[in-house]
Amino acid sequence: EHVLKQLTSGEFSHNKHSLRVVEVLENNGQGLNLTFEVRDGILNHPTSGTPSTLEGKVVQLSDKIAYINHDIDDAIRGKVLSQDALPKECIKVLGDTSSKRLSGIIHDIVRESDKKNEIRMSGEVKEAFYAMREFLFKHVYVGSVAKEQEGKAERVISELYTFYMGHLEQLPDSYKERLQGGESNIQIVCDYIAGMTDRYAINAYQQLFFPKSWHIY
Repeated sequence: EHVLKQLTSGEFSHNKHSLRVVEVLENNGQGLNLTFEVRDGILNHPTSGTPSTLEGKVVQLSDKIAYINHDIDDAIRGKVLSQDALPKECIKVLGDTSSKRLSGIIHDIVRESDKKNEIRMSGEVKEAFYAMREFLFKHVYVGSVAKEQEGKAERVISELYTFYMGHLEQLPDSYKERLQGGESNIQIVCDYIAGMTDRYAINAYQQLFFPKSWHIY
């Protein structure tokens, strides 16, 4: 997202693209027949968003709960962190396993939000939750060995974007067809790259920029 935002002078953002997926790209370009409330929840799920409904606010909080817990599990499994390295004051409040954290946070939100026109955590859980988020930013998102790969990933995205902007004929047929419909080249190329998995992007980069072995010919 960061690279595509830079390359498009701020035109690309993941939440706007998520909305575009369900409104334009899904169902062979016909989009899905979703309600305003669902589309609003998709668009406004980032921290900076302002959902129009309580359901949208549930989605906004659920997004953070999910990625923080998944990132803790991934960091431990990838040996970026150890279980013992997690801040003990946060673990004491939130729980020492993923299932305990998820269950505890969700039950806390239900209790705090019951019969209120607001979706919120209790003060204690909120403080521990955001302290854990800050810890992950410091030790995983910014200050870990995993961060060393970010520059390589940025280069892959940047060079794929530059290549396809200059070689639109190399896009898959379904994307080339949409070029005839009046959508901008920038939008189509962003759609293609944003829809790639990590492995697909790396493979595309290798096919475009790595020399092939002589014996292949």
